[in-house]
Amino acid sequence: MVFVYNGVKINYKIYGKSMVMPCLLLHGWGCDGNIFSDLISKFPDRTFITLDFPPFGKSGKINADWNIFTYASMVMSLCEHLRISKCDILGHSFGGRVALLLASLKKAMVNSCVLVDSAGLKPKRGLKYYYKLYKYNICRNLGFYVKDAGSEDYQKLSPEMKKVFVAIVNQYLDEYASIISARTLIVFGKNDTDTPVYMAKRLNKLIRNSKLVLFEDSGHFCFLDSPMLFYKTLEEFWEEL
Repeated sequence: MVFVYNGVKINYKIYGKSMVMPCLLLHGWGCDGNIFSDLISKFPDRTFITLDFPPFGKSGKINADWNIFTYASMVMSLCEHLRISKCDILGHSFGGRVALLLASLKKAMVNSCVLVDSAGLKPKRGLKYYYKLYKYNICRNLGFYVKDAGSEDYQKLSPEMKKVFVAIVNQYLDEYASIISARTLIVFGKNDTDTPVYMAKRLNKLIRNSKLVLFEDSGHFCFLDSPMLFYKTLEEFWEEL
């Protein structure tokens, strides 16, 4: 199905018939809604809604002025379009950023929130990072090209999407996390190098009604690395609501 937000085509799917307390699944950067296919199959009695964050999956292209608030506003508009008054939310990585905003700004709509290897908090920066930043700025000012500047995700993007990516990663959501009141489950892989465990612990401290679960031998995609453990953890959390 297709929803149009500010001229941009948003591809989404609904799994299940009842729209009473559906679960909104928000994928990570560069992925699409299909990444949750196995999760959906494990909970046949629940209604799930997936979407493809543009420009990924089957959704359309976006302009360089999009940021994390634009993405959150788009999801809110989709929920209004589907007449969703209350829902559970699960967000992975970038989807966790959007989930943080929804849970803090649309409290009446969010029944519970699951943050899986979620991004969004201000990272710790070491000397190596600041050295690379200093080197990059010097080279750019002198007109030299800097090979491999930025992350792997950044390198793959078009010039327009690089602007969007920079705006997103430089928007820290710590203050939004601190005002979330919905029951929240935080699940991280202990071997996650993209969003390290210290971020999980900080989320747990910021969100007063939250529970933290760490998976051994799992990385940034802990729900794929340890699927059965993840489904069991998720089921127990939903049963306690």
